[in-house]
Amino acid sequence: MTHTFYKYQGTGNDFVMIDNRENTFNKQDIALINRLCDRRFGIGADGLILLENHPEVDFRMVYYNADGNESTMCGNGGRCLSQFAKDLKVIDQKGSFEAIDGMHHVEFDGDLVRLQMQDVFTVENHESYVFLNTGSPHHVQFENNIETFDIKTLGRNIRNGAPYYKEGTNVNFVKKLSNNEFQVRTYERGVEDETLSCGTGVTAVAIAMHYLGETEAETVHLKVQGGALQVSFNLSDEGYTNVWLIGPAKQVFKGEIEW
Repeated sequence: MTHTFYKYQGTGNDFVMIDNRENTFNKQDIALINRLCDRRFGIGADGLILLENHPEVDFRMVYYNADGNESTMCGNGGRCLSQFAKDLKVIDQKGSFEAIDGMHHVEFDGDLVRLQMQDVFTVENHESYVFLNTGSPHHVQFENNIETFDIKTLGRNIRNGAPYYKEGTNVNFVKKLSNNEFQVRTYERGVEDETLSCGTGVTAVAIAMHYLGETEAETVHLKVQGGALQVSFNLSDEGYTNVWLIGPAKQVFKGEIEW
């Protein structure tokens, strides 16, 4: 049977989008999701996202990693799905949706999609890295040779090693470029490779850099392999609130595929 799909990308983080408001997609078929995301035998993507109906807000986001397993929150995926919802006229200039980590609000500002992320109340400062959860778990550490180091090997070792082991973590490597700009490369669990951009990752980096005193700015610019993102937030006595991930999200193409 032939089905319609859409391909979206946000700073190079790419996703297969499926309108599942009629509940026609078999969400239990891990092998199918993996095949659709495969860059040689399928469409090719870092993940697959379903847009579904929700009884109280505009829509629901269901996100799967490229390995076929349902995963934690994906920031760029949320921005891309919001653009998809706008393109389908599910929402207009503003909207709200539920993801696995809770409710999110989205706003459109020209070519930019502004996605409100979850508040962050806990940042773990370890000797050589920072750990925090921005909807997904993130390890953040500095890397001076960020253009040339072996991110796949180092990222995989950290992702699978202590203290993360089987559950794993996403791993972000950071180089400071100026007082409010940082270069970021991310190894993503579930993709098990570097992605050109990671939304929850740059959110984690921005907050970690502010927490460590590397920046005093509450709007941080992040340079990723696929472009540029911004993260804004407010610091309160409780932690980091009013957190927004800001960047472009675009449809690449629409097609049909049999499954």
